[in-house]
Parts: sequence; structure tokens; C-alpha cells
Amino acid sequence: MKYKIFLAIFVIGLISSIILFSNSTTGICTPGNGCDTVNSSIYGSTLGVKNSMYGIFIFSFMIILTLFHIKRPNRSTKMIIHAAIMLGSVIALYFLYLQIFIIKALCEFCLVIDLGLLVGLGFMFYLWNH
Repeated sequence: MKYKIFLAIFVIGLISSIILFSNSTTGICTPGNGCDTVNSSIYGSTLGVKNSMYGIFIFSFMIILTLFHIKRPNRSTKMIIHAAIMLGSVIALYFLYLQIFIIKALCEFCLVIDLGLLVGLGFMFYLWNH
């Protein structure tokens, strides 16, 4: 059950990342709204690559890994999934800090990803031994 919740979080993260990456064609992140402000800031990309592109690759990988783990559970995939949830939550807290205190604007799709990872972290610790 826990890994199905993680799978749902990863799928939602992937969808949000795709929307953020394709915002120029969808018109969702219009100039002047929080989404555009966050993504066009200096924090909207790392090493010259949009953060949403990293999200697409990472969430895609995690979806495949989680599906594999649901079908054939093993200790290695479990550890990778748990490590990804923990690392993703630390990054989510950093991005929330940036949005609230530095950029002073909130991106709705970024919030979905960040809060989803934090919910996943809560489930992971709550269901640690189950």
C-alpha cells in the first residue's frame, strides 16, 4: 500500500514537472503570476537546465523503480525509494524556503511537488515498520 502512495506522489510530481516545463506553450504560467515569477527567477534552473527538466527525469525514473518494486519487492529498490523520498523532501524544503522568503512568490505546481514529497516523507516515517 505504501508504495502505491509513493507511486501516486511520483506520478503527480511528473505531471506537475511536465506542465512547468511546457508552460511556454500552455500559457499556464503567465507573466506576473507566482508560477512565472518563481520559474523565471535565478533559482528556476540549475547548471543551465530548468529544474522542471530534472523533475521529469527523476520522477520518471522513480515511477519505473516503484512499479518494479511493487511487482518484485527487494531491499535495494526499497532503500533507493526511501532515499529518494528523504532527499526529495530536503530539496522540497529548500525550494519552499526560496519561494516564501527569497523570491516572495508561490508557484502552484512547485507547491504540489514540494508538498507531495513532504507528505510522502510523513507516510514513510509513519509506516516505517509496516
